[in-house]
Amino acid sequence: MATRDDTADWASEEFAQANLGDARLSQRLVALARQLATSPHTSLPQALSPAELKAAYRFFDNDLVDTDGVLAPHIAQTLHRMEQIPVVLAIQDTTEFNLTHLHATEGLGPCTGGNERGFMMHSLLAVSPEGLPLGVLGMKTWARTEGTRGSAAQRKSRPIHEKESVKWLEGLAHLSALKSRCAHTQLIGIGDRESDVYELFATQRPEGVHWLVRAAWNRRARHPQRYLWQAVLDTPAAGHTELLVPAKGTRAQRTASLTLRYAPVRLQPPKARASQLPALDVFAIHVIENEPPAGIEPLEWMLLSSVPTHSPEQALERLQWYARRWTIETWHRVLKSGCRIEARQFGTLERFVRATALFAVIAWRILYTTLLARLDGELPCQVVLQPVEWQALYCRVHRTTRPPDKVPSLDQAVLWIATLGGYLNRRHDPPPGATVIWRGFLVLHEVTEMFRIFKSGP
Repeated sequence: MATRDDTADWASEEFAQANLGDARLSQRLVALARQLATSPHTSLPQALSPAELKAAYRFFDNDLVDTDGVLAPHIAQTLHRMEQIPVVLAIQDTTEFNLTHLHATEGLGPCTGGNERGFMMHSLLAVSPEGLPLGVLGMKTWARTEGTRGSAAQRKSRPIHEKESVKWLEGLAHLSALKSRCAHTQLIGIGDRESDVYELFATQRPEGVHWLVRAAWNRRARHPQRYLWQAVLDTPAAGHTELLVPAKGTRAQRTASLTLRYAPVRLQPPKARASQLPALDVFAIHVIENEPPAGIEPLEWMLLSSVPTHSPEQALERLQWYARRWTIETWHRVLKSGCRIEARQFGTLERFVRATALFAVIAWRILYTTLLARLDGELPCQVVLQPVEWQALYCRVHRTTRPPDKVPSLDQAVLWIATLGGYLNRRHDPPPGATVIWRGFLVLHEVTEMFRIFKSGP
């Protein structure tokens, strides 16, 4: 992501190689990424000039523009980042966009909550084991139809390719297809309890592609105890560990003390499909919180994986990998709150989807900047900022007209950006999060534009 001058900015690096069938469309994609990233929370009329707004609407209304075309150059850059590290966590998750308030929008479908309407997005985010989001690897969007509803028994009887659950298999297949482009990196597909799908476990994978999911079902096991949970709990505790549980809603962040168990288990396929699916050897890792706070249900995870797990150290590593799943939820939150997808008015589902693909990368960049500073703050800030940006930032914070000769560190620059976004930097405050970072970026954009004006003056 390092830049060398004012023209080689992040938007050019992530999108310049786009192939949308028309060079003008590719150029428009880069321009839109650059422009919308400066004020991702505002409406298009607020973010763009009248001429730019007209061009943006034409872009999002063009049938030549699709999710794959928008994301392809960014995915290529993401794979390049992935090549630099031995293990990458490819986290899958589904979120929904509630557009019930946009009554005239065409193509929407029912959401999870009763009469709400909108569309669904299932995405694949590459994350380092340390928690740094490396980029978006794929995205599938769709609107549900009324026909997808029905009783639980009806849904259960349908084959996997007729269910929404097929998204997990498609995600793993997409990951497998990308493997050849980062041959020396081990890819770990990660999913929450919704991904506990037996067909996923049985899916063919190339060497170097694995899966790690949180179990939702107490599946049959070839074991004297007969079922998964009982089989694992029948083993002695392998040790204890601690896990930082992030804040959620009104619940504050806490550190959970956990008891660890792990064991190889041979799973039996569901009875209804026993003749179609094989028994499978998997590795189970179980943790449960010892003394949760009063009124809080203890944290308990039963993880299943294809990655061989034969020691407490390996079991703890799998646990740490799964804990990184929260990164994709944070990314979704930045996409919704920071980029305000649900507040926009595009008129049709197709336009919403095209715009969401672009804003997904903008949201990734905000989160990348935030977390990179925490993991490697000594890097020069030019890994995420153009020279004119960090110079403007320094002059604004220090109330001077002369930027320093030495490039500030990323940690220092991000702290300054967060301060512009309202971060107080008190002694006991946690590190700045994505919200204050993107607010700070908005201020930084205005500061940079004014700095350019004065810099180019007589």
